[in-house]
Amino acid sequence: MHFSWLTEKPPAPLATWADHSYFFRPQYYKVTVSERDHVERTSVYFNETIIPENQGLNGSDFMPLNFKSSFAIVTHQAEVKMPSGKVDKPVIQDNRDGTVSVKYDPREEGSHELVVKYNGEPVQGSPFKFHVDSITSGFVTAYGPGLTHGVTGEPANFTISTKGASAGGLTMAVEGPSKATINYHDNKDGTVSVQYLPTAPGEYQVSVRFGDRHIKGSPYFAKITGEGRKRNQISVGSCSEVTMPGDITDDDLRALNASIQAPSGLEEPCFLKRMPTGNIGISFTPRETGEHLVSVKRLGKHINNSPFKVTVCEREVGDAKKVKVSGAGLKEGQTHADNIFSVDTRNAGFGGLSVSIEGPSKAEIQCTDKDDGTLNISYKPTEPGYYIVNLKFADHHVEGSPFTVKVAGEGSNRKREKIQRERDAVPITEIGSQCKLTFKMPGITSFDLAACVTSPSNVTEDAEIQEVEDGLYSVHFVPKELGVHTVSVRYSEMHIPGSPFQFTVGPLRDSGSHLVKAGGSGLERGVVGEAAEFNVWTREAGGGSLAISVEGPSKADIEFKDRKDGSCDVSYKVTEPGEYRVGLKFNDRHIPDSPFKVYISPDAGDAHKLEVQQFPQGNILPDAPYQFMVRKNGAKGELDAKIVAPSGTDDDCFIQAIDSEMVSVRFYPRENGIHAIHVKFNGVHIPDSPFRIKVGKDVADPAAVHASGNGLDEVKTGHKADFIINTCNAGVGTLAVSIDGPSKVAMDCTEVEEGYKVRYTPLLPGEHYITVKYNNMHIVGSPFKINAIGDKLADEGAQETSTVTVETVHKVAKGGQKTGVHLPTFKSDANKVESKGMGLKKAYIGKQNQFTICATDAGNNILYVGMYGPKGPCEELHVKHAGHNNYNVHYVVRDRGQYVLLIKWGEEHVPGSPFQIDV
Repeated sequence: MHFSWLTEKPPAPLATWADHSYFFRPQYYKVTVSERDHVERTSVYFNETIIPENQGLNGSDFMPLNFKSSFAIVTHQAEVKMPSGKVDKPVIQDNRDGTVSVKYDPREEGSHELVVKYNGEPVQGSPFKFHVDSITSGFVTAYGPGLTHGVTGEPANFTISTKGASAGGLTMAVEGPSKATINYHDNKDGTVSVQYLPTAPGEYQVSVRFGDRHIKGSPYFAKITGEGRKRNQISVGSCSEVTMPGDITDDDLRALNASIQAPSGLEEPCFLKRMPTGNIGISFTPRETGEHLVSVKRLGKHINNSPFKVTVCEREVGDAKKVKVSGAGLKEGQTHADNIFSVDTRNAGFGGLSVSIEGPSKAEIQCTDKDDGTLNISYKPTEPGYYIVNLKFADHHVEGSPFTVKVAGEGSNRKREKIQRERDAVPITEIGSQCKLTFKMPGITSFDLAACVTSPSNVTEDAEIQEVEDGLYSVHFVPKELGVHTVSVRYSEMHIPGSPFQFTVGPLRDSGSHLVKAGGSGLERGVVGEAAEFNVWTREAGGGSLAISVEGPSKADIEFKDRKDGSCDVSYKVTEPGEYRVGLKFNDRHIPDSPFKVYISPDAGDAHKLEVQQFPQGNILPDAPYQFMVRKNGAKGELDAKIVAPSGTDDDCFIQAIDSEMVSVRFYPRENGIHAIHVKFNGVHIPDSPFRIKVGKDVADPAAVHASGNGLDEVKTGHKADFIINTCNAGVGTLAVSIDGPSKVAMDCTEVEEGYKVRYTPLLPGEHYITVKYNNMHIVGSPFKINAIGDKLADEGAQETSTVTVETVHKVAKGGQKTGVHLPTFKSDANKVESKGMGLKKAYIGKQNQFTICATDAGNNILYVGMYGPKGPCEELHVKHAGHNNYNVHYVVRDRGQYVLLIKWGEEHVPGSPFQIDV
């Protein structure tokens, strides 16, 4: 597939390779690679109409210049949106060679959009923008792909034509999310070739001025994507430590949290640690000179002598300008080799050093301390191209950062295939309507599936599961409230991949890639030549563009099936074994946990013959041995197995041959939670491997964990924000919190009565994403999108991640009662409750006395009935619900005297309560 720009006067001369690179190659690549596998056609033609100066029409001094554009694209649908908003239909011609040509005569001047569709889906890069002008000779013009789009880390090119223009200065500027180095070359033919290198995705403003005035169309806005870019980062701490007076036990230390306030008012969390002397010290990064206040609190109250005063002198404040860097690794590099540079922070004070490298491959980064106090940093890329190296000290770029490094050498010959599909927003769901959530899980039995739905007021009800077709299931429920519901789907009492799900009833409160979920075996493992399948749920993210890419040793055949309910099936098939990366982007941003690493095993061979027997059932406890049997059924080869704990650590299983057919696999789980047992035969998973097994009684349930607080709303830079993660009734597990944003944040996590409090201080304005995982599974709402406003307190650079991990404990409230049971939000009126019956006025000893309570019109709430007599409570009292909030009450008394009968609907007495009853 190729693009051609044609004039009315063929034949045209063959364009040069430079012309091809500037005008056609970027568009050529964007449209062809994912739509149809055609042989590249590198013959591209270009004609430019030469207009003699001062030779115009009707005696005028200029001649209008009209373009007729021709696009050769694999498609059958195309339309042009004109500047006025009108839509025009171009002419489509079948070239009878697997392509069609789209020809269009512009009718208006200005910016146009060409929408190209293939099988009803927009091709990658669509809509294409182009500008139509009637330009006189003597005017400066600009054209080329770098004015509209590009990819981070790859040069964006455009050309400026100054033919016939009078004398004047030509200036260019590029503004955007990153520093973009601009290079230009005078072609000595009235044109100038311009190249800039964007290092971060986003929208860039490209300005071209001639004689201090913008040329027509300037400023241009180029959309730069991070397509195919991989990032890796490491951080090396260097903090100031101050010892505090007083004795504090280890138990107290866990319950304390600390923060430090600088003279400017900037307040950040800081860390408490046991010093070698036995005292407690605080660890923090000094940002200013002067007197700082350190507040140490227990459950929100200052401990003795808090706040403490700490004085920071000038030599202790981290200064990125004093960091010295050197080495060839910051100028050029080689693939499959360690590219080294050194960093000297000895005279730069205290501060954390962060290194991030972004480029065509995820470069492995190593950091080693040298004897002289400096650091050696090496990185090993696997693909050639431009890499961006960000070096920050104390949250500010060192001099020269970010560095652009050109890496040469052989690549790993990895193939990449990509498809893109538009996702429409689903209709708004209303109260009382039928709601449906579908998922595909081949090879399971529906008997072991169960689903429940928790409403915003925390009422949990079972949901119905139906098998739509073989392997495709749908969860059905009817909501009674507006707001975000939690849908938990479990197989054999364990959450399926993607569960718990967020399901909004009513208008969506948010949208974006962070609300897209994906799950399925195809994101974990696969076999050569067999379809690897997974689900993608985009319902909560609204409308947008979903891009799916598979990169690895061989090209993938990707198939997509839309279920028309905000979810879809994706499958891919590859021909070579090895490690693949499956990338999922929504509106050009990775969804949570993307890209996914997937190992594709060689052809299954005899592995499919093996079967597992006597797999442990029932109550599996940690720190105890268990075993199961594997029957080979005549297969020849080696069996190996390992167990992977919820924390991600793995341990080998003990394998022992019983006879030629039977093998015993013994494992020893050490943690609570869901474990995975990987069983392979000759390096290939046997059927149903990995096997998931639930270990322990109080298994961590991410659906029972909730996060709330001001720190999940809009926050301000330089101001401490916090939120609570409620883990009550969620079992024991590993809580991991990470914050991804424009810079690292100071954060900590401390234990509170209902769970854990996370505190953080953002330093740069912009979007931050807070991920909360419980036993490696997202809680509902995670990741949370937070917008930070305020001043820039650090240098901008690549996205950076801050993480804290906590092993949780059972949460017990004061008095020994478990907390975390949230009462539903009731809407009721106790005044509308009616009570009737003789048992409200008079009672007889030893007999069944009764009365009725009708709360049909009183809304929903909890009924409380209690009776107290001269010597204590009455002998018996029974309350039976007869349906529709009607209750029958029976009681028996043993003593004479006056009794008091209380009837409450929620917290309020019903009319007449308390009743006085004579016995």
